[in-house]
Amino acid sequence: MIKNYEKLIDNGLTQKDKEARRITLNCILSALNAVNPKKVILNSIKREGNTIIIKHYKFNLEKYRNIYVLGGGKASGLMAEAIEKTLGDKITDGIINVVKGTEKSIKTEKIRINGATHPIPGEEGVKGTKEMLQIAQKANQDDLIIVLISGGGSALMPCPVEPVTLEDKKTVTSLLLKCGATIDEINSVRKHLSSFKGGQLAKAAYPATVISLIISDVVGDPLDIIASGPTVPDNSKFQDAYNVLKKYNIFDKMPENVKKRIQQGLLGKIEETPKTGDKIFRNVHNILIASNRTACMAAVKKANDFGMNSILLSTYIEGEARHVGTVLAGLAKEIYNYDDPVKKPAVVVCGGETTVTVTGNGKGGRNQELVLGSAFKISELEGVAIASIDTDGIDGASDAAGAIADGQTLKRAQELSLNAIEYLINNNSYEFFKKLGDAIFTGPTGTNVNDLTVITIL
Repeated sequence: MIKNYEKLIDNGLTQKDKEARRITLNCILSALNAVNPKKVILNSIKREGNTIIIKHYKFNLEKYRNIYVLGGGKASGLMAEAIEKTLGDKITDGIINVVKGTEKSIKTEKIRINGATHPIPGEEGVKGTKEMLQIAQKANQDDLIIVLISGGGSALMPCPVEPVTLEDKKTVTSLLLKCGATIDEINSVRKHLSSFKGGQLAKAAYPATVISLIISDVVGDPLDIIASGPTVPDNSKFQDAYNVLKKYNIFDKMPENVKKRIQQGLLGKIEETPKTGDKIFRNVHNILIASNRTACMAAVKKANDFGMNSILLSTYIEGEARHVGTVLAGLAKEIYNYDDPVKKPAVVVCGGETTVTVTGNGKGGRNQELVLGSAFKISELEGVAIASIDTDGIDGASDAAGAIADGQTLKRAQELSLNAIEYLINNNSYEFFKKLGDAIFTGPTGTNVNDLTVITIL
């Protein structure tokens, strides 16, 4: 899955550095394999005749006249393939929004695959989402709707509520992505500009039975935040959306339709999104089937297989990417020098989602910036490697999944006349690692469970 795997290992200047890189990359590969959406679905759903078992839930398929499959996200295409393999003879109709350009790789017969743009929403996404709402609205109490939800679903399933337009949503999304807002904050705004998000798909589907199968890309796995929770009660209010826009000083930059809607919401002139206790959720079952922790635990297991002393530091890592990189590199240095908090040879695994406040005009992503931030502190430490990737294979605005660095990264950069500090200041981590040959390329992985960082200390 890592296209330049051999090259990334060969870039180590010493045998010890090469080995640290090899272990690090193999832990990442194991993590990605563990969250392959097709495998996750097939492992999560057991079918016995006309009964399906999902965790502690049992559903008798004979009860339902029609079974529809809806949803969207970076992992939802492969999830749809697996659902058809399991329930193909029972499915009536369905449509899934996936990242445009990947739709032809998804092989389904009954579930239609619709390409949509990400991270900025587009017309194709609106079209597919409206079809989902139409299917949900015609379903009745004798029908079953299976909703496939994964990271990226917010952008891939846009359905702006009037008078907000798609162009308005594009502006909002672009401003929120650039200002350093967290995914929780971004989605609290999106939900209040949509007729689909924030429990509103469940509202459209009532009184049908709804099973949402969810792969999380949000730190802590809050179901109402993942893909903006189309089938989950919404805990946020118009006040929260307003607070986010004011916090990052972008409320005044919002399109007039957006400002007007939020202001009317604050005054109680617009109905809030559905909340906990609403009758529309009585037959809705939201089931988490994979998350960042799934990937991290697989990386830890692989490290153990290598005979390493491994530790899962946290799956809640957040903060400014470059600063998080500095902190994690500090931990690596502590292990290198003092064997604390774990003895060498060691692998430290962590996950979450950092942010980048863009001040320069370079190209990069949070994972590449995290690794570049770490390179200064691990400089000249032999047998230490740190890699960080976005599990969807697309880090920020680049075509790299992330990057890897070791104790000789800055030395190699100097030999190529690359000033690491200048690249960091300009948010140009992609060009830095590309020139070094240390950008990690996977292409779209078909999954998305936040970011993964692996540190090896030999």
